[in-house]
Amino acid sequence: MTGPRVGVLALQGDVREHVDVLEHLGARVTRVRRPEDLAAVDGLVLPGGESTVIDKLSRTFGLREPIVAAIRDGMPVLGTCAGLIMMADRLADGIDGQQTFGGLDVTVRRNAFGSQRESFETELIVPALGEPPVAATFIRAPLVEEVGSARALAFLPGGSIVAVEQDGLLGLSFHPEMNGEDRFHRRFLDRVRV
Repeated sequence: MTGPRVGVLALQGDVREHVDVLEHLGARVTRVRRPEDLAAVDGLVLPGGESTVIDKLSRTFGLREPIVAAIRDGMPVLGTCAGLIMMADRLADGIDGQQTFGGLDVTVRRNAFGSQRESFETELIVPALGEPPVAATFIRAPLVEEVGSARALAFLPGGSIVAVEQDGLLGLSFHPEMNGEDRFHRRFLDRVRV
């Protein structure tokens, strides 16, 4: 039996870490750099990195419209950090001309916690994943400021939303792949297999 065919958008960001987690979980992984790469997979991971750079490169490489169409057509997608920003329908503070792929009915604020120096690690209670708490690394992380039809999955103390899902879309403010945490990737792969 072969694993699900999934892609990791490989334009910029922490691609290798996601590939390692997905391959460890038995997925057949393609690094997506061109529209034909996207057409060969059944699910997509949008890694952390710089959302403005991912936006520009996705247009340069002709991937923007195919990704928007794939999300609209129901392709399961996991986005971490900048990936969450790229999945948001609305940005609270996008730079002039910045576009997202959309799909998640949320408003996201980029770099909500400040600069690189304000990066941090914490443990999150995620009832949908059960015990133990999730080890989460926040690096110049975004924050979900408003949730429409998406469902909040995890909060920081104080109530800030840092994980959401909507249908086959799963968006995280943090990087579970940096801590050996694979339960969100498993949740994503379960959606790809359906």
